[in-house]
Formats: sequence, structure tokens, C-alpha cells
Amino acid sequence: MNEAAPIPAQPRTLLLNGEDNIAVALGNLEVGMTTAQDATIIRRVPRGHKFAIRPIAAGEAIRKFGQIIGFAKTDIAVGDWVHEHNCGIGEEHGAFARDYAFSEGVVPTQYVPKEFQATFQGYRRANGKVGTRNYVGILTSVNCSTTVAGFIATEIERSGILNDYPNIDGIVALKQANGCVIDYRGVIFDTLKRTTWGYATNPNMGGVVMVGLGCEGFQIPRFKDAYKVEESETFRTMTIQEVGGTRKTVDAGVEAVKAMLPIVNSVKRETVPASELMLALQCGGSDGYSGITANPALGVAADILVRNGGTAILSETPEIYGAEHLLTRRAVSREVGEKLVGIIHWWEDYAERNLMEMNNNPSPGNKQGGLTTILEKSLGAAAKGGTSPLTAVYGYAEPVTEKGFVFMDTPGYDPVSATGQVAGGANILCFTTGRGSAYGCKPTPSIKIATNSEIYAKMIDDMDINGGDVLDGKSLEAKGQEIFDRILEVASGDKSKSELLGYGDNEFVPWQIGATF
Repeated sequence: MNEAAPIPAQPRTLLLNGEDNIAVALGNLEVGMTTAQDATIIRRVPRGHKFAIRPIAAGEAIRKFGQIIGFAKTDIAVGDWVHEHNCGIGEEHGAFARDYAFSEGVVPTQYVPKEFQATFQGYRRANGKVGTRNYVGILTSVNCSTTVAGFIATEIERSGILNDYPNIDGIVALKQANGCVIDYRGVIFDTLKRTTWGYATNPNMGGVVMVGLGCEGFQIPRFKDAYKVEESETFRTMTIQEVGGTRKTVDAGVEAVKAMLPIVNSVKRETVPASELMLALQCGGSDGYSGITANPALGVAADILVRNGGTAILSETPEIYGAEHLLTRRAVSREVGEKLVGIIHWWEDYAERNLMEMNNNPSPGNKQGGLTTILEKSLGAAAKGGTSPLTAVYGYAEPVTEKGFVFMDTPGYDPVSATGQVAGGANILCFTTGRGSAYGCKPTPSIKIATNSEIYAKMIDDMDINGGDVLDGKSLEAKGQEIFDRILEVASGDKSKSELLGYGDNEFVPWQIGATF
């Protein structure tokens, strides 16, 4: 007697909002499968991608998270794969319009009483700020001095002298590819000056040596004058031309670093409140799970930090495009909300002037992972910002002075974006990824959070936290608490995976905006 063929298990899918007309495949869906939404698959749907659960007419809005992620280019049948072949951002039927309501129903933050605030072990600086790391940085004013900066750092590391100073996390040469043919009255100079000074004064820096060539547009004397800074035991500057060439400058730089090591090492970790943390929120190599698992879980962690009096910085302006109307509703004032909208309009104009469009983002890897339009990607990316009120909006690399949830205008390119956040004062960073971005960030430690269990297992040496277990039933609240706890551990000195691998020397990438002559 033949046994009956086993009944195949219903494929795993996820409907995110009752208003959605698509659902997400949690595994590969083959033709003929019937899902929990009573949709019979008519075209193969890769995991992380979307399929229609209702008929969608050409020109009709396609909804995910209860929000518009695009418009149907053609009629889409139930069970069909929904991706870039049949979904766009509305070019065929009119541009996507958003309702910019401001400060609509903002719920004030319920702060944890100070006596119950979370704490970590940090380095209290003389100016009151707190670092999570204690680095010596070799900064450069121009690409011509980057090789010398690297030589200085290499000589210090090769000498083994850092072994005598256990409270120093290391030395990092922050090399940059600009600084020469720029106008000191222009936006490039202002941006580079602000970024460089932000790194020099980041609380994770214990000492700084700045090296220039001498004839560049980004003159060190102008830089020092702009910030009224003078040479000190922990801040030294020199130029190759003035010192007398490469070898002499390397020797002078090494001696300058050696002289400041005892001073930098003298600081000790102490118990400080989590309100001293400034968390940079980043995502890269996003996929169809990013907005479902790791990003909203990081948003929960950001909210916990805000309730403990800390600061969380959301950035990557092109990757909130299409979701910014949700952020304006959380703005503490109309002025804050309108500042964000003004930045969005600048980016629209910037893309048009450069013969591009905002939907050039997502990347090919994002699309392979299931993301179709910038609107969809942005809704997931904005989830990193949690639900707290938006207290301030900053320009690139501007010092972040407000507590709570804030936004900084940056490009979507991760190293450039994170550079702006660290220049703004971020002393800890969380980076979510679905495709498996390889990233680190000295002097600010980066915690990597995988959006799915497959990439977590495959890249276990790179990933700190698995967000994929949210798909297996772990709540976003529990995952957010796990992330927050890990933030405190890393802030207290525990090494993140990217630190253990040695990442972070090549991720200083200031935004080059404006004309280069």
C-alpha cells in the first residue's frame, strides 16, 4: 500500500500591515504554492522579496508597512512577484507626493529617572564630554600629507611603545583625498574644516597630531584660527615643507606622539550615565528584511537610549527620501520639521542638477536582497530612528548639541555619512546590514547587526548581533534591549567584531561637495 504524499508546509510569508496589498516572502516561493494570504504564486518570488496579495491596477499605489513604496507600472495579478519590472516611484503616473504635517501628536519622552539610568565605563574628558575609546589620531590637511601620516602611525605601532600604555586603544591615521585646490571661502573648505575639527575634538580622541604639506588650500593656520585653537600637549601641528621633507616630518611626528602618550594614557575609565552616549545610526547593504528586523530593533534601542537621556543620530538623507513626512510629524517644532523638508528639497535639486534621480538608490545589491524603490528602502531605513520626538536637524558634521533623537544631513554612502556623524560627536555606532557590509570606524566603535540569520551565520566573524531571529518570533522589544545592552558593553571597552578584525583606518571620508579646481 502506497503511503500518501506528505502535505507541503505552508510557505513562510509576512503581511506587515492590514492596508498592504503585498506581503513579504520569508523563504523562496515557487510557482503553485499557496500562502497564508490565500495567494497562489504565479511567478517565483525570492526570499526577502514581495508578492501581490490583491490585484493591483496600473498606476495604483503599492503599499508596504501601510505606506506607499511605489506605483504599479502594469496590472499586477495576485501571487505575482512585485519588483522593479512592475513597480516604480510614479514617473508614469505623476510624482509621489507627501503630506508634510508638522509636530502632529508628538508624544513627550518618558525619561528614566537619573538614579535609575543605565551606566557604562567611559573616559571623562576635561571638557566634560565622555569617550568610549582613547585614541591618538594623525590628521591630515591634504592628500599630499596622507602618506606621511600613515608612516607616523606605522612607526609607532612597529615600535611596540603602545604596549606600555594600556589605557590607549591605538593610533589611527585619518587620511583624506582633498584639501589642495579648494577655496578657503567656499563650501569644500568649510565642510572639511568642520569635519576635521570634529574628529580632533571627538571625545574618543585623547591626542592629535595634524600634518600638512604647506602649500595646500586647506591651510592649517586658517584652520587653527577658525577654532581659536593653540598647540598643546595633546594637539600638535606640522607641515612637511616647513619641517624639511618626508623623513624629518615622520621623525618629528613620531616624537610628538611619544611625548603625548603618557598624558593620553593618564585617563581612566569611570562609571558614567548612558546619557553621555551619542549613537550614530547607520545601515548598509540593506535587504528586504532590513525594515522588518534589524532596523526597527535598532530603533527600539535608540528609544531606550533617548529615555536614558542620550542622543541618537539618524542620517543618510537620500535614504529617508519618501519617509521624511513621517519624521516631520515627530518634530518638536514646525521649525525643526521645515528644516528637514528644506534639506530634502536641496537633495532633489542636487540630483536634478547632476542629471540623476533620487531613485538611483537602491543599489544593485539592495535590489537583489528584495528592495525595489528608494521609497521602500527609506521606510525601512528610517525605522532605525525609533519613535522618539525629533529634537533637532543638523548640517553635515555640525556639532550635535541637543539630546534625544536628532537628524544630520549626510549622503547615503556609508563611510561619508558616518564620518559626518563622528565629526558631530558620535562616540558609538550601530550598523545594520542584510547583504553583509564590511565596515569599521576609528575612533568610534561600530557594532554590526545582521538583518537575517543566513548572513549572520555566513559572516559570523563580522557580525555582532543577529537580527534575523525576529523572524523566528523574538520580539522587537527584546531584540532592541539586546542591542542596547551590547551598546553599553562596547562603550565600556569590549571590542566589537570590526575592531577585532582591525577595521577603521580607511573609513574617514569627508563629504566632497562643491567645485574643485
